[in-house]
Amino acid sequence: MAEAHPDLSKAQKRWILVATVLGSSLTFIDGSALGVALPAIQRDLGAGPAAAQWISNAYLLTLGALVLIGGAAGDRFGRRRVFLIGVVLFALSSIACGLAPTAQLLIAGRAAQGIGAALLTPGALALIGATFPQDERGAAFGAWAGAGALFGMVGPLVGGWLSDHADWRFIFWINLPLAVLTVVVALKAVPESRDESATGLDWPGAVLAIGGLGALIWGLTAAPDLGWTHPGVIGGLIGGVVLLAGFLWAEAKGPHPMMPLGLFRSSVFSGINLLTLLLYFALSGAMFFLPFELIRVHGWSATGAGSAMLPFAAVMGLFSGAAGRLADRFGAKLSLSVGPVLAGTGLILLALMPPDAGYVAGPLAGMTVMAVGMTLAVGPLTAAVMGAVREGHTGVASGVNNAVARIAGLLAVALLGVLLSAVFVSGLGSGVDAPDARAQLGAVMAGEGRVPDGAVAAFHRAFQWVMLACAVCAGLAGVIGLLTAPARIQEHGVQKAV
Repeated sequence: MAEAHPDLSKAQKRWILVATVLGSSLTFIDGSALGVALPAIQRDLGAGPAAAQWISNAYLLTLGALVLIGGAAGDRFGRRRVFLIGVVLFALSSIACGLAPTAQLLIAGRAAQGIGAALLTPGALALIGATFPQDERGAAFGAWAGAGALFGMVGPLVGGWLSDHADWRFIFWINLPLAVLTVVVALKAVPESRDESATGLDWPGAVLAIGGLGALIWGLTAAPDLGWTHPGVIGGLIGGVVLLAGFLWAEAKGPHPMMPLGLFRSSVFSGINLLTLLLYFALSGAMFFLPFELIRVHGWSATGAGSAMLPFAAVMGLFSGAAGRLADRFGAKLSLSVGPVLAGTGLILLALMPPDAGYVAGPLAGMTVMAVGMTLAVGPLTAAVMGAVREGHTGVASGVNNAVARIAGLLAVALLGVLLSAVFVSGLGSGVDAPDARAQLGAVMAGEGRVPDGAVAAFHRAFQWVMLACAVCAGLAGVIGLLTAPARIQEHGVQKAV
């Protein structure tokens, strides 16, 4: 963690915190609002199921692959500079997204947004670390996280309302005044800082990570349309595996690895990152597919679907502090085993929603239980990851865990999309060939014209299978937490009881 500036006044620190919150709000609002708007985007741009997945995955791909190198770039070239570059890039790519006439151009814009987010997100956290001394960082990070929870509550409602009453493109236009305000505040209030000992960046690792993940996800996403035996699908899957193997080789041999493999010698670090992968896989899958279920099967408006996300953001925002104190008192193992299991229980409740369920009998119970489980797990998860490594490696450890969470979302949308398509096609019966079935799936998800009742029922069954798969992953995460989470949290190389 960076040394704090010793000569900053309280007012200066507050303005620096404001700048980081404003910059991070670009990603908080955009990400949460877009999920509810995806059905409308798919309809307006004539996008099929695979394109709808890529609108989400293009962003997660570049963000997950580059977030580690983004943090290292800030240390070397200046944290304020890299943060501002990320903000400006995010704003410019938001303009491209707002103007995109086709799904393909929107996907390209979303990929550029991911690059901007990979620069500004670690940049915001690094600026907080460089501004506030050790005894003030907890409150500063808490304020930053609380603002994220607030924007998380507002985002789905904004996205839903704009989809229903205006134009989903305004989701991207909102970013522009926020970005301008961020740049003005940062230039006036934020001093530059860097790590004078920082060395080179892991560009080979970044290229291999993007190439490997991109090829693998492309193969998984294209397979339902082209077939698993299509040369392009086979090539994508094999090429992705080969490139990811090359990434691991580069991290083992490179002089400046962005993901030092030595960290994984710790069973706690490895176990908690596997827990993160499974838990965020479950969460991301649920959040991606739930709006389609509520809007296309239950007949809700996009605004109504956005309101279904409120319990999750409210519980996370209001009770994260209490969950942290609970883990301090009873230990991380309890929170990291019970929390994921509770999240899985909430996912089962979402799977059991009947198509005619109202708000209370529908998403309220499932989202609330899932939110309680995630709230119990998230804080102790971060603390356990950072406590599993030596002092001086906590920033890298936290960054790796953040990247794992992003990649989990990327994998969730692709793999669960395969499951959704397979169950949907099977539900239509043998009388419908695969291309027609995929066309009907696209029509259901986009809400295009009249679709057969059987297709809507098949989508509901497919959604149930997706939620159950998410629940299984969350339950497995709880088992891993029970087996690997520490009973003691290690800080700065010293074991302390909890």
